[in-house]
This record gives sequence, C-alpha cells and structure tokens, in this order.
Amino acid sequence: MSWSEAVHFEFEGYDTELFWDVNGDGKVYINGAHAWQVGPAIQQAEANLETGEVGEWKTIWEGTGGMAPEGPHIYYRDGWYYLLAAEGGTGVDHMVTMARSRSVHGPFEANPANPVLTNANTTSLFQTVGHADLFQDASGNWWGVALSTRSGPSYINYPMGRETVLTPVSWPSGSDFPVWSPISGTMSAWPLPQPKNKTIPDGPMSGPYISEGDHITNFSITSKQLAHFTHWRFPNLLHYEVSPPEKNGTLKLNPSTLNLTGLENGNYAGAQGQAFVGRRQQDTLFRYAVDLDFIPEKEEDEAGVSIFLTQNHHLDLGIVLLPAGSATASFPGHNSSSSSLATKEGGDLVLVPHVRFRGISYVPVPEPVVVPLPERWVNGSLTMEIKAINFTHYAFSVGPAGRRSEMQTVVTASNAPVSWGFTGTILGVYCTSNGRRENGMGPPVYVSKWVYEGEGQFRD
Repeated sequence: MSWSEAVHFEFEGYDTELFWDVNGDGKVYINGAHAWQVGPAIQQAEANLETGEVGEWKTIWEGTGGMAPEGPHIYYRDGWYYLLAAEGGTGVDHMVTMARSRSVHGPFEANPANPVLTNANTTSLFQTVGHADLFQDASGNWWGVALSTRSGPSYINYPMGRETVLTPVSWPSGSDFPVWSPISGTMSAWPLPQPKNKTIPDGPMSGPYISEGDHITNFSITSKQLAHFTHWRFPNLLHYEVSPPEKNGTLKLNPSTLNLTGLENGNYAGAQGQAFVGRRQQDTLFRYAVDLDFIPEKEEDEAGVSIFLTQNHHLDLGIVLLPAGSATASFPGHNSSSSSLATKEGGDLVLVPHVRFRGISYVPVPEPVVVPLPERWVNGSLTMEIKAINFTHYAFSVGPAGRRSEMQTVVTASNAPVSWGFTGTILGVYCTSNGRRENGMGPPVYVSKWVYEGEGQFRD
C-alpha cells in the first residue's frame, strides 16, 4: 500500500476534510474552515478526486459565535448529518461545538448544549481543549479525541505543547447529540485494549514503545531503539554517523556551521542543516542524560545538550572553547582549566574549554552562564543532563562520566521560554562551530550513552 500522487484543489482556508455522502447523493465533498480573518465560516464544495476540480464553495455553518470556527468533521447517523467544529481559537477559550441537519448541505441547527467539550473558564490543568473528532472502537464504544495542553488557566508553563487526549462519549442509537465526558486528569471510561508486548511487532517502525524510555549504551545502525529519534527540519546526513569505525557503538555528530538558532537565512537553516538529534519530552518530570566525548580545537567549537522547541525557543548547555577570562562563574572546589591545557591561537590569546548555558525565547531567559571546565575533567568523557525538577523548571548539570556524585548544576531555568506554539519540546544533542568553520568540518562529538527516564506525569 502506498500514497498516490497528490491531487491539488483550490481553497482559501485550512483544516479541510473529505466526506463521502454514501447515504445521500453519493458524491464527495470537501469541508473546510474559511480564512477566519475574512469571516467565520465552515465551507463546503463538491470535489472531483481525480482532477482536483471543486464546485462552488458555500457556507454551511457559522458556528455559535466563538472566534474562528474550524476543524470540521461530518458524521452521518440515524438520518442526520452531524457537524463537529472547533471554536474560540486555540488558546484557553478553545471549545468543541456540534450542529446537525437532514442534508449534508445544511442548514445546520446548533446543539442547545454547546459547547459539547471545553475546559474554558475552569481551573483544570488540562486547558485549550478543542479540535476534536469522534470514532467507534471494535466493541462499538464511542470515543472522542481532542487537543489539549497541560498548562492550567495561566497558560504559561506547557513545554510538551498540545497533546492528544481521549475521552468516552455516550451516543446511543436513536438519541440526539452525543454526550462527551469532560477532560480531566483521571476519567472513568470503557475498557482500553492493552498492548500484548512491550515492543511493537516486526515492521519498519518496530521496537520498544516510546513510553519505555531510553537506555542506550551501544548505538547500532540496525537498532530498533532509534526509531523515535527526530531532527529539526530534514537532516543533513553529513552530520551523523552511527557506530563509526574510530569509536564503535557510539553516535557521531559532525559540527554544522550554524548553531541551533541559525538565523543567518531568516528562520531557516537551509540545505546545510543543523547538527542536532533528539527525542520528544513526554513526561512532566524526567531525567535526560548523555555521555559525550568532545575535544574542541578552535574558538567557539561547541557540543552539548538542548531542550529545543524552535530556532527561536531553546535552552542549551554546551562544552565550548572560549578565551580565558570569559567565565561568569566557577564550580565550587574545582581548579579551572589552566593555560597548559589550553590551545594557543596566535599572539597571546589562550583558549580554554568552558561549560556554557544560554538560551533564546520570546520571554526572558536566564543570562548566559559560563564556567571554566575543571582541570581534571578536560579531555575526558562528560555526562550532560537536563532534568525537569518540578512543573515549571529544568536543572542543567554536567560532570565526569561515571561519577554521579561529582555532577554540578550549572543553572536552573523556567520552562516558560520553551512553552510556545503547538509542537512540544525535543531533548537532544547538538554540535556546531558557531559559524567559524565550513559545514561538517571540525571536531565531532561522540555520544556513548543516552538515557531518558520518565519520573512523573502531572494530571491535576
């Protein structure tokens, strides 16, 4: 089974869906949200799926008065066409509304009990509930799925972005509109099927479920543990090598010219890409740690870990070569890297490996923290760690690999800078020359251990 070539059709809007009217005229219709800046409307047109031709777009419903009616779905049941939509925008006023008609073209009459699902004007942890859909399971039970953020009504701290929530729905045959159970941290529902195994069966995406966490100590090109790893934009293969011959069992990242902000070409890294690989944050509380081998050679050679949302929203902890005297702080009880361990570049400029924290966001981030790497840590394997210590903050730490008692916390930072938009954060490793070298040139970083452990999920 595969996708056919795309068939394009013209529509000034978004959130389109196909509806096959098999119980009516047998035609296919496209339903979509009209560009809400122009006017609130759910629109519909007959479609030819072979040619992409569409008929006249007509407004079939304008919603209940909430901002931006969108995300339409139509269901046929017991002689009625039920129209489901999202209203109120995607923030804390988000809601799900329904209407029905005897004709697929309307007119649609709103459910007197609208909204059928929302957490607006509540103190619930789960907010922004909307953009829903309905389905039946194999046992005939009705379910609703929707989008939501674990932000509480303040809508400030939600680094996992929009998540999919599942709720039971009561819709007996012959009844009017379905009744949705409100979204909360703990709900009673129909029995859920349980996975038979802790791994996905053989296939292109086989391997452990992402909820099992990560504990990788041997990177292999055939490993099923890497299936959920992801990148920012399409990866440049120049930057990555699994189990290179010089360090078998590691993950190698060659440095990109651009760092994780990489805004020289606007908000796009271009074909050269950025050397970054990661996995999704999926727990409110977690520990993410990697063991790295990295020996910087020139000023601004850098490798480290990041909690990354977009090029404009990320918090980074890296090992970077900087001029002596760049430090803003020091680790208690440690001697800084001495000039005898530094690299001299012309004149008297002495470059010393440092630990550097910095970030970027639309809200204030902590000032950069620059700490000289302790002498006895230089040229050794380092553990770099990001830990969600509570609902609102991360701790960024570093220490010699295998010596947990020597870990040093560099900074504690709010997760508000990476709480923005929809997609949620990625925890990962990066390597960059910060614009000082050609793409892919310079010292690589080798990842020998990769751990992600979920430590708790806030539900209320």
